[in-house]
Amino acid sequence: MPRAEHEPLLPATLTHGGITEWISGLIIERRAPLAWFVAFGVCGALTLVFLGSLSYLFSVGVGIFGLNIPVAWGFPIVNTIWWIGIAHAGTLISAVLLLTRQDWRASINRIAEAMAMFAIVCAGLYPLIHLGRPWFFYYILPYPNTMDLWPQWRSPLVWDFFAITMYLLFTMSFLYLSLLPDLATLRDRARSTSGRVFYGLLAMGWRNSAAHWSRYQRATLILAGCAAPIVALVTGIVSTDLAVSIVPGFHFTIFPPYFVAGALFSGFATVTLLAVVLRWMFSLQAIITPTHLDYLGRMMLAFVMIVDFAYSQEMFTAWYSGEDFYRYVYIDRMTGPYAPMWWSMILCNVVLIQLLWFKRVRRTPAAILGLAIVADIGMWLERFQILFTSTHADYMPSNWNVVWPTFWDWSVYLGSLGLFGTLLLLFLRLMPMVSLHDMRELISRRGEEGGHD
Repeated sequence: MPRAEHEPLLPATLTHGGITEWISGLIIERRAPLAWFVAFGVCGALTLVFLGSLSYLFSVGVGIFGLNIPVAWGFPIVNTIWWIGIAHAGTLISAVLLLTRQDWRASINRIAEAMAMFAIVCAGLYPLIHLGRPWFFYYILPYPNTMDLWPQWRSPLVWDFFAITMYLLFTMSFLYLSLLPDLATLRDRARSTSGRVFYGLLAMGWRNSAAHWSRYQRATLILAGCAAPIVALVTGIVSTDLAVSIVPGFHFTIFPPYFVAGALFSGFATVTLLAVVLRWMFSLQAIITPTHLDYLGRMMLAFVMIVDFAYSQEMFTAWYSGEDFYRYVYIDRMTGPYAPMWWSMILCNVVLIQLLWFKRVRRTPAAILGLAIVADIGMWLERFQILFTSTHADYMPSNWNVVWPTFWDWSVYLGSLGLFGTLLLLFLRLMPMVSLHDMRELISRRGEEGGHD
């Protein structure tokens, strides 16, 4: 993305040593701001709600959820798809923008990587919760046994296990690799023995040598090259869970690219939300500038246009097919019991999000924060209406039913938000929230180019 000369990514006053002192000082020397403690308290309370809800779920069973025939998947799978979508933009920012040499990734890639890591953890918990008997999760593992309990390869649960596990391992590897040089910086600056030991063990002997940097760059490029197909594959598998069925609202070949675009849209929205909040919480205005918010807004706009196109193609396909059942699904979505959810989704993802066309909106923190929240809500509503409206009225009217989430559905969902926030806030207190080596490289390159980055 070309930049005008009067819109640098970083202020000229930001120096090589200054960025290291500032970011490492947030962890080693300075206390967390009051806003961090307030956020951690709220997220910690929601995490306790999550653990309490799971305890009740494991003792009573999945009957506490709003699952009923014919809506057999319900809230757990809605939230699984939503969390997977949020996790994907972290990989795209860290890997694809690296391959395309986009300098603006340096300020936000660490936030995006951490978001991806903890979002995929939340996503992976929901299929286990949905099993009802999560202590038997190993039945879906491909291991030989004498009881012939082989995995059912036609089951979406098995597909999801491999997709989520693969993405989790990739995200962990990519995040840890990007942390290695910064862990060595914290090791060398730590003032306590425990800090030097802790960061020293994690740094794995990094000595900033040419050999280390050569291997680091090669490994980073290899993982970055694997990122794009992995993003498409994981979301494609999750969408195929639905598309291989004969349910009218699911049976669309457009689902894989549609879900990939939707995942990246919600992921970029969450990165934008976190960037604005952390920018305010830790006074990172010199690192996360309005230019960064502008670029994040452009990425959100690009992917939401693909999502909106998919909406139109879904409705056109249902009408053009001449199939009464397909047509009824969309008539029901617009006029049936779940119509408020569908129209709210259209308001969020089609109408309000068009404000991103305006540069002033993209560069105003409060405005783009509001649109990021709207986008996340809209994408959650999209998953809700796909799962619920496609199944509550199937081919047999005798099976029709209206199913709504229960108190326990909402408590587990809100608790998962708290778990995500708790893990992210703890990470930000132990690890640099900005990639130090990427920022130093960007500042050095700015100096070589005569003061412009």
